[in-house]
Amino acid sequence: MSWRAQVLTLYPDMFPGPLGQSLAGRALDRGDWTLDVFNIRDVATDRHRTVDDAPYGGGPGMVLRADILAEAIDNARNLAQYDTPLIYLSPRGRQFDQNKARELAEKGGATFICGRFEGVDERVLDARDIEELSIGDYVLSGGEIAALAVMDAVVRLLPGVMGAESTLDEESFTAGLLEYPHYTRPPEWEGRSVPDVLQSGDHGKIAAWRRSKAEELTRQRRPDLWEQYLAGAGSKTDKNEY
Repeated sequence: MSWRAQVLTLYPDMFPGPLGQSLAGRALDRGDWTLDVFNIRDVATDRHRTVDDAPYGGGPGMVLRADILAEAIDNARNLAQYDTPLIYLSPRGRQFDQNKARELAEKGGATFICGRFEGVDERVLDARDIEELSIGDYVLSGGEIAALAVMDAVVRLLPGVMGAESTLDEESFTAGLLEYPHYTRPPEWEGRSVPDVLQSGDHGKIAAWRRSKAEELTRQRRPDLWEQYLAGAGSKTDKNEY
């Protein structure tokens, strides 16, 4: 059974967007994963297809109504025919990371709710047990771009999407580290040479160099990840070296 993504949005034409291209697009065409997009406005009952209203307590902007969104969610869930995670893309949610991408890839699919305006009525989040996920500490105009980012991270982990599975083993965050630098031809460019070790043919030395560079980059650029890496049971790095 293929991995099934559902998206609830006010802008269905934004999907599949970039996910219809390259490896993800070919995997979609093959049926390795499926995408169902629902226009939240389709469940609105008035002639203006209204989905939002002013917030109680005052304040700027509008809020997506609980009754409207709940009906759209329930319709999507009925079509899915099995329970999958309900995810609302929100800057106040849990930070999305590679571990969460793996977790979602192992499930049968997910339903992504893309907010707009000032957000959604809190009651629907509680009533439908919706998980909030954030892709970073910034505010977007809506959840669509965030949903695309999360789906891209998940889809590429599905069997067969990336081709050689060894490609996934050496990516950033796989071992708790950022990825090592990459080089290709020509061997010299603008006075800069490819490191000799990468041209040596010695796979042991190459692996050691790559590990060292991954650790160096992580320590310099992401001290938070570096501390987690050092604290991990699998780390054999001598802290006194750094």
